[in-house]
Amino acid sequence: MPIHTARLSLLPGTVRVLEAELAGREALAAALGVDIPESWPPPLYDADAMQWMLERLEENSEFEVWGFRYFVRQAETSESRVAVGAGGFKGPPSSDGSVEIGYSVLPEFQRQGLATEATEGLLQRAFEDPGVTHVLAETLPDLAPSIGVLEKTGFVITGEGSEPGVVRYEHRRKESL
Repeated sequence: MPIHTARLSLLPGTVRVLEAELAGREALAAALGVDIPESWPPPLYDADAMQWMLERLEENSEFEVWGFRYFVRQAETSESRVAVGAGGFKGPPSSDGSVEIGYSVLPEFQRQGLATEATEGLLQRAFEDPGVTHVLAETLPDLAPSIGVLEKTGFVITGEGSEPGVVRYEHRRKESL
């Protein structure tokens, strides 16, 4: 189930697609039907992350909805669709109503609002589920662009993250008046 924004499609990382990615950039391009830049993968996304998500998908089918996404920029005139980043959910909502997101955009596509747009799409999808009360995200305190994306999309810092040197942000569902 893709998530669509104004300029992006956030395509699910299925078992088939993740296996293709582990086989190489050309296999990923064929599996997604999009161009994959030579600079792939985006920062902080590597074979270990691919393998971790693949294992989660094999254990629990909910990870197809609440899992990994490829950020694909829609074609503009003569351009083809191109993968610009990756991220998504780190699993189904927890019993406390939280779900965690992450994102990364290739350097040549940064500073264009694409991470912000992808994050907004993930937030919209998360809050479509009535059981989700808040969305979490973690980043490093020196990644100013990542912090900017979080703050622009309504996240607030809540303190230390799950690992030393990481900070946690939270976005709470806005209640209707």
